[in-house]
Amino acid sequence: MDDSKKRKMEGSSSLEPMDKKKKKQWQMPKRNFSSAPQIEPGDAGIWVTCDMHMEGLCTIELRDFFNECAKSFYGDPLIQDTTPELKAKNVSEDIEAEINQEIKGMQDSKEKALFVAVKLEIPCVLFFKTREPVEPVSFVQRICEEAIGKEARKTTRFVRRLTPTTHLGKASDKSLEEVAKAVLAPVFHTGDAMAQKFAIRTTIRNNHAMKRDDIIKRVADLVGGPHTVDLKNYDRLILVDVYRNILGMSVVGPSYETLKRFNLAEIYDASGRIVDQQNLTGSEQLAVSGAQATHQPIAESSGKEHKSVRRTRIVSSSQQTR
Repeated sequence: MDDSKKRKMEGSSSLEPMDKKKKKQWQMPKRNFSSAPQIEPGDAGIWVTCDMHMEGLCTIELRDFFNECAKSFYGDPLIQDTTPELKAKNVSEDIEAEINQEIKGMQDSKEKALFVAVKLEIPCVLFFKTREPVEPVSFVQRICEEAIGKEARKTTRFVRRLTPTTHLGKASDKSLEEVAKAVLAPVFHTGDAMAQKFAIRTTIRNNHAMKRDDIIKRVADLVGGPHTVDLKNYDRLILVDVYRNILGMSVVGPSYETLKRFNLAEIYDASGRIVDQQNLTGSEQLAVSGAQATHQPIAESSGKEHKSVRRTRIVSSSQQTR
């Protein structure tokens, strides 16, 4: 009896560590997102709205589209900035130093990019940070002006509206005043500024703390006299955009309405132009053709067609049951 008890005790003690090992669960390693692009106070950029579930494809096509427009408007500053680094790489003889220099060059290229996409986790909304020489208001306005031209070709499929932002800050009353002073001063508060008629237009999404009327009243007070409010025949339109905890502001001219409020999709639809797939990559062409194939029947179908389809389905199901 004593031997059997000892064996049981020995067996139980030998199984304890195995049971503890089985109870241990594998944990997914934490990812470091600190290197991902983020919006910082004082940044400038462009808000973009796109089709539902097309945020990824819209980011790809806009990055290429913006870079092409920048080359056309400003030349090619990226190549000029990276030329000295390429020469230094060729002169370097130390392998380790060359590798470190290459890594540093990759990091610098991201910082020197004119357009950096920032992931927002907001459906149908994108944001691109910009840097000099890109000025968001004039850049977006020129894109829309050239899109209206008869010779312009439609090269974007999923983009809707482009909204420039001159200065960004946190969505708070204090930050609203700071952003407004930085944006409004060069337009309304210079020494030779004449009296101008202005209007204010706000966009608030996923934010319940800031109220539209409070924003308009505060911004109008900061504009001050001798400027007056005119909602229809304004000289300047102040755009205030609030997305979650981010606030941005810019001032545009009276051509904002003529340019379809910077809505590229409406500009192209008004002219009846279709996507020019010659300038798209193979994956983008497949995405465009697939989107057109799925969207077209939904857009052209009517309520009667839906009812007829439903009736045929009911009849076919009743026949199968019989």
